[in-house]
Amino acid sequence: MAATIPMLHMQVAFAISLLGIYIGWRGAIAKMTGFYDLTGAVRYLLFGIVSGVLLALAVDQMILLTILDESTTAGIAVPLGTLFTFSILIAILESSFTLFLLGRPSVVPIRASPPFGWALGLGMGSMQSAYLIVRLFDPELSQLSSVAGFNAISIFLAFLISILSSIGHALPSSWQGYRILEGERIRPIVYSSFARSVLCLSLVLSLFNPMFFLLITPFAIFFWFSAQEKWLPSGLTPAARQAFRRTVRQADINKDRAEGRIKGLIIESEE
Repeated sequence: MAATIPMLHMQVAFAISLLGIYIGWRGAIAKMTGFYDLTGAVRYLLFGIVSGVLLALAVDQMILLTILDESTTAGIAVPLGTLFTFSILIAILESSFTLFLLGRPSVVPIRASPPFGWALGLGMGSMQSAYLIVRLFDPELSQLSSVAGFNAISIFLAFLISILSSIGHALPSSWQGYRILEGERIRPIVYSSFARSVLCLSLVLSLFNPMFFLLITPFAIFFWFSAQEKWLPSGLTPAARQAFRRTVRQADINKDRAEGRIKGLIIESEE
C-alpha cells in the first residue's frame, strides 16, 4: 500500500516528527551545552537522521506492510511471531550500529558516548516517526483503523508518536553509551535490542489501536529520569561534571533571588 496523502499533510507529518528532536533535546543535554562536544553531538544527530530513514523503511516494509497485506476490512491480522522476528532483527541492526559509532576510539576517551548516543537516538526516532505519521495520515488506512486520516485525533496521536519514538530511541542509545564507559558492550546490545523491538511493535500497532501507547509510555517516563540524572552526566569528565553541577546550582540560586528580589536592587552572584 503506497501512501497517498496530499503534500501539505506530508509536510505536517515531517514537521511533527522533527518536533520530537526538540522535545528530546530538553533537560540535561540542553543544560550541558558547553561542557561536552556539541559539534560532535550534532554530527551524530545527522548520523541518526540518515540511518533512521533506512531503518524506518525496513520497519515500514517488513512490519507495517505485513500487517496490511494479511488484514482485511473484517479484522486486523497480527502475526506476532513473524512481526517479532522482523522487529528484533531490525533492533539488533540498530543496536549494533549504535555500538559501532559510540564505541569508536575517538569517542570513548572523551566520554562522549552517552550524549552522542542520545543525539543519535533522537535522529533515528524522528525519522521512524515520520514514516509512521505519514501512514497514519493516509486515508486508505482508515479502512482498517478508526484513528487514521487527517483529523484532530490523528494529529494528536502524531505528536505522541513523534515524542515517544524520539525519546524511545534516544534512551537505549544513551544507555548503551553509558554502559560502554563502564566497560560493557555485548550485554547492552541484547537488552537494548529487546527494548527497541517492543518500542517498534508498539508504535506500529498504535496506528490501529492507540491503547498500545500505554505499553511504552510508563517506561519512557521512568527511564527519562535515569538518563537525565545518571546516563547523560556520565559523559562529562570529572572536572567538567563538577563545573556543570556548580553552574546548575548557581543558576537555581540566582533564579530564586531574581524571583524574590525587590525591583531596583542588584542581584548578588557567587563566583
